[in-house]
Amino acid sequence: MRRFYIIANYDKEYVREAEMFIRSYLEGKGAQCTVQPAFPQDCSNRHTESAMVPQEVQCVITIGGDGTLIQAARDLAGRDIPMVGVNRGHLGFLNQISRQEDIAPVMDALLEDRYQLESRMMIQGEAVRDGQTVMCDIALNEIAVTRKDALKALRFKVYVNDDFLNEYSADGILVATPTGSTAYNLSAGGPVIAPGAKMMVLTPICSHALNARSIVLAPEDTVRIDFVNGGQVAAFDGDTFIELEKGDSIRIKRSEMHTIMVKLKQISFMQNLSNHLAGRI
Repeated sequence: MRRFYIIANYDKEYVREAEMFIRSYLEGKGAQCTVQPAFPQDCSNRHTESAMVPQEVQCVITIGGDGTLIQAARDLAGRDIPMVGVNRGHLGFLNQISRQEDIAPVMDALLEDRYQLESRMMIQGEAVRDGQTVMCDIALNEIAVTRKDALKALRFKVYVNDDFLNEYSADGILVATPTGSTAYNLSAGGPVIAPGAKMMVLTPICSHALNARSIVLAPEDTVRIDFVNGGQVAAFDGDTFIELEKGDSIRIKRSEMHTIMVKLKQISFMQNLSNHLAGRI
């Protein structure tokens, strides 16, 4: 790789220093490095326009937290540009670089093509009201339905491939990808799934039943959630939202788009997971 594009979240601590180091290091090795212009502090829309990223870019480097990488993946979906993340957030399950001393060796690996590429599946959700689609979007982590009123339980029916599965009374429900299994799904008690797997996991959030469990689904499956009452919000990777009413439904399936992640040979998913669980990151 010789042509890079940096997306940095300057709201995070030490991001500007990391960005300056990476740009200087790459350019010092003869590579081309373009940095996305900083957003104004009062800007509420901090999305990356796909047209801003030159066609010849071979790798996108995000600097920030997992959210920075996820937003870049959503914004650039369909471009199939490999991505690698430098963590300057809190958790950083998706980011392969966490320590300052690891940045230069990773940049060398990218420059010398010592890496692998891993395709991460994405999902898409379609919100339907009175038979009409009112919103359609994609997610790399999860599509989560949660209650708008903190004191009101949600009631909804879940169908898989149009077969009735269960009716829930809960705080919400989410459909997560393997990439998202270590995010909201993990907090809700769902299983951790290796990111290279192709499957979806359906996890109720604080269900008012003792027998409610996560269910792992095939990538070809389609989930439909029908809402018995109102007061819920569907969130796509916690980035875009739609309020759903009584009688609405949301249909979730595998997206035709995917995210390509740079996988460094010296850092495995299990190592990364072990480090986080042990509090070493």
